[in-house]
Amino acid sequence: MDIIIGSTPPLQPRNQKIPQGNSPVITAQLLHVRPPRKGIAGPSGMERRTKQVSDPRSARVLTLMVPDAGQLPTDLDTSRYEVSIRFIRR
Repeated sequence: MDIIIGSTPPLQPRNQKIPQGNSPVITAQLLHVRPPRKGIAGPSGMERRTKQVSDPRSARVLTLMVPDAGQLPTDLDTSRYEVSIRFIRR
Protein backbone atom coordinates (compact mmCIF):
# COMPACT_ATOMS: atom_id res chain seq x y z
CA MET A 1 0.00 0.00 0.00
CA ASP A 2 1.27 3.47 -0.90
CA ILE A 3 0.38 6.47 1.20
CA ILE A 4 1.20 9.82 -0.37
CA ILE A 5 0.72 12.93 1.73
CA GLY A 6 0.69 16.42 0.28
CA SER A 7 0.92 15.50 -3.40
CA THR A 8 -0.63 17.72 -6.05
CA PRO A 9 -2.64 16.47 -9.02
CA PRO A 10 -0.71 16.33 -12.31
CA LEU A 11 -0.81 19.50 -14.39
CA GLN A 12 -2.71 19.48 -17.67
CA PRO A 13 -1.26 21.07 -20.80
CA ARG A 14 -2.30 24.69 -21.29
CA ASN A 15 -4.11 24.08 -24.57
CA GLN A 16 -6.60 21.68 -22.95
CA LYS A 17 -9.46 22.90 -20.82
CA ILE A 18 -10.14 21.19 -17.53
CA PRO A 19 -13.40 19.26 -17.93
CA GLN A 20 -16.16 20.26 -15.57
CA GLY A 21 -17.25 17.70 -13.01
CA ASN A 22 -20.88 17.79 -14.10
CA SER A 23 -20.24 16.80 -17.74
CA PRO A 24 -20.50 13.01 -18.08
CA VAL A 25 -18.78 10.97 -20.76
CA ILE A 26 -21.37 9.96 -23.35
CA THR A 27 -20.53 7.20 -25.80
CA ALA A 28 -21.75 7.52 -29.37
CA GLN A 29 -21.38 5.68 -32.66
CA LEU A 30 -20.06 7.46 -35.74
CA LEU A 31 -22.55 6.88 -38.55
CA HIS A 32 -21.39 9.11 -41.39
CA VAL A 33 -18.69 11.62 -42.36
CA ARG A 34 -19.26 14.13 -45.15
CA PRO A 35 -17.57 17.27 -46.51
CA PRO A 36 -18.80 20.73 -45.41
CA ARG A 37 -21.73 22.50 -47.03
CA LYS A 38 -21.20 24.41 -50.22
CA GLY A 39 -23.39 27.12 -51.69
CA ILE A 40 -26.32 25.32 -53.27
CA ALA A 41 -28.55 27.27 -55.62
CA GLY A 42 -32.23 26.44 -55.73
CA PRO A 43 -34.38 26.29 -58.89
CA SER A 44 -34.46 30.09 -59.18
CA GLY A 45 -30.68 30.34 -58.91
CA MET A 46 -30.91 31.83 -55.41
CA GLU A 47 -29.40 30.31 -52.28
CA ARG A 48 -31.90 27.95 -50.61
CA ARG A 49 -30.72 28.55 -47.04
CA THR A 50 -32.03 31.64 -45.30
CA LYS A 51 -28.86 32.22 -43.22
CA GLN A 52 -25.63 33.17 -44.95
CA VAL A 53 -23.39 30.56 -43.32
CA SER A 54 -20.13 29.29 -44.70
CA ASP A 55 -18.44 26.22 -43.26
CA PRO A 56 -14.63 26.08 -43.03
CA ARG A 57 -13.12 24.48 -46.13
CA SER A 58 -11.11 21.93 -44.13
CA ALA A 59 -14.11 20.95 -41.95
CA ARG A 60 -15.91 17.61 -41.85
CA VAL A 61 -19.51 17.03 -40.74
CA LEU A 62 -19.97 14.02 -38.46
CA THR A 63 -23.26 12.22 -37.86
CA LEU A 64 -23.33 10.61 -34.42
CA MET A 65 -25.83 8.28 -32.76
CA VAL A 66 -26.14 8.27 -28.97
CA PRO A 67 -27.74 4.95 -27.97
CA ASP A 68 -29.20 6.29 -24.70
CA ALA A 69 -30.80 9.71 -25.29
CA GLY A 70 -31.47 9.98 -21.57
CA GLN A 71 -27.79 10.87 -21.11
CA LEU A 72 -28.16 13.99 -23.27
CA PRO A 73 -29.13 17.34 -21.74
CA THR A 74 -32.84 18.05 -21.99
CA ASP A 75 -32.23 21.56 -23.38
CA LEU A 76 -29.78 20.39 -26.04
CA ASP A 77 -31.72 21.93 -28.94
CA THR A 78 -32.31 25.29 -27.22
CA SER A 79 -28.94 25.93 -25.54
CA ARG A 80 -25.36 26.25 -26.71
CA TYR A 81 -23.01 23.48 -25.67
CA GLU A 82 -19.34 22.88 -26.31
CA VAL A 83 -18.68 19.30 -27.38
CA SER A 84 -15.37 17.47 -27.04
CA ILE A 85 -14.71 14.34 -29.08
CA ARG A 86 -12.24 11.52 -28.43
CA PHE A 87 -11.86 8.82 -31.05
CA ILE A 88 -11.09 5.26 -29.99
CA ARG A 89 -10.27 2.78 -32.75
CA ARG A 90 -12.08 -0.55 -32.42
